[in-house]
Formats: sequence, C-alpha cells, structure tokens
Amino acid sequence: MNRERGASHYGISRTFRVFFDLITIRFLLKYLGRPLHFFGTVGMMGVFGGLGITAWLSVEKFVRHTSIMANHGPLMIFAAVLLLAGLNLLAIGLLGELQVRHYHEPTRRAPYSLDRVIRSHSEEQSVPE
Repeated sequence: MNRERGASHYGISRTFRVFFDLITIRFLLKYLGRPLHFFGTVGMMGVFGGLGITAWLSVEKFVRHTSIMANHGPLMIFAAVLLLAGLNLLAIGLLGELQVRHYHEPTRRAPYSLDRVIRSHSEEQSVPE
C-alpha cells in the first residue's frame, strides 16, 4: 500500500540508533549492579593477552637471542598497551563496584523489589511469626 501523505523518516541511520539503544539496554540490564563482571572480564583478557605477548617476546630475547626492538618493536609496545589498558579496566570495574555498593548500602535498598512472598504450606508451619 502506498503512503498517502508525507515522506517516511525511517532510514538506515534510525536503524543504527535503534540497534545501539538495544545494546545499551542489554548492557544496563546485565551489568548495572555488577560493573566489575564486564570491566573485569575485558580487563583480564587485556592483561592475559599482554602477558602472553610479553612471555613470547622474552623467549625470543633470551632463548633465541633476537633483537626485540629491531624485529618486534611495535609488538612490544602493543603488549605494554594491552597490559596497561587491562589494568585500567580492572580499576574502573572496581571503582564501579564501589559506587554501586555505596549507592545501595545507606538505605539498604536493593536494585529490585518484591511484589509478594509465596511460601509453601509446610514452610508456613515451621516458621514462627
């Protein structure tokens, strides 16, 4: 069916915006209460990657006696950046955890609320009121 009036404003740019909004919602729902799970995972991958490259470069230097700066200079810098970036992401995750805990602790409020508690008949008899 043809459009009767006006022109559609829905294009590929709007599709990208909707996609990024969905990614944002997914991130907030999964990691809002535990930012270290996200930043810590990415940070540890960076640290382990940097350590792996550093170990390989150490073997090249001390076992094979190759000149690291001449043969693998950019790789050495990449390993250092991976290590530092990983450590920074770990620190950001820890600071995020502190902020989440600081937000929820004073009033003991939880990031969720219960509508009602449903107990079984046997549990009601054993719990004194």
